[in-house]
Amino acid sequence: MATIERADAAAQAQGGIPTRSQIEDFLYLEAALLDEWKLDEWLALFAEGATYDVPTTRAEDDADSADQLFLVADDYARLQHRVRRLKKPGAHSEWPRSRTAHSITNVRIVAVEGDELLVRSLFITYRAKNDVTDCYFGHHIHRIRAGADGLKILSKRSMLDMSSLRPHGRVSIIV
Repeated sequence: MATIERADAAAQAQGGIPTRSQIEDFLYLEAALLDEWKLDEWLALFAEGATYDVPTTRAEDDADSADQLFLVADDYARLQHRVRRLKKPGAHSEWPRSRTAHSITNVRIVAVEGDELLVRSLFITYRAKNDVTDCYFGHHIHRIRAGADGLKILSKRSMLDMSSLRPHGRVSIIV
């Protein structure tokens, strides 16, 4: 059986746009890597130069970190640093690490431009730590490039559709 990455690469080599099913499998892989704390493999899903951001709970989808406060606004170098830090005992808020369960649903390809796809999906992420379980929910907006090397994330925006972060107060995991 071919791996997801090989199947994606084969589809791109044939010049095709990935199907929704292939995109879903890619997003499910991303979620599984986060739940399994395989952060280096998760980072490998991103193209160099990619971004990852989480605006505040009241922000609009098109919010800009240049003029609004974001909870997370990582360029690729900062994303690499985040992964390195989360894997160390010095990451006090995540050591020992939280247990998470990322659920992805309602995956839609909302636009295609050349080899780039704009994908919107809903998420629920459960986080358990120190006998407390938190729930984060919202929607992701991924820009994904389909190339000869398979699918790569160009940008990921996680929009928290919660009215506030209470009782959590923070986002110390990757949603």
